[in-house]
Amino acid sequence: MHKALGPGLLESAYEECSCRELYLRAIPFQRHRPLLAEYKGTELNCGYRLDLLVANTVVVEAKAVESLEPIHEAQLLAHLKLSRWKLGPSINFNAPVLKDGVRRRIL
Repeated sequence: MHKALGPGLLESAYEECSCRELYLRAIPFQRHRPLLAEYKGTELNCGYRLDLLVANTVVVEAKAVESLEPIHEAQLLAHLKLSRWKLGPSINFNAPVLKDGVRRRIL
């Protein structure tokens, strides 16, 4: 997908293509899954959502930025903590070579 489209598109375009690839490979996924925060026993619906949850195991944060910054890692780690899933990559589709734009995190 990245070889065909290259960098420079919006994050939403890469998310859509990623979903298409997952669908074609019959890999279960959820896009924009709502993520509730909890504070002192109260659920807070603050509008958080996961970009992709793949195989009910891996949280994927899709980005289309100049470079992955510490704030992007913090966002992924916060999503992992809130969701209670343990594994997730941030994927920067704006990287000239995709493998250089992938940062994997384990909680």
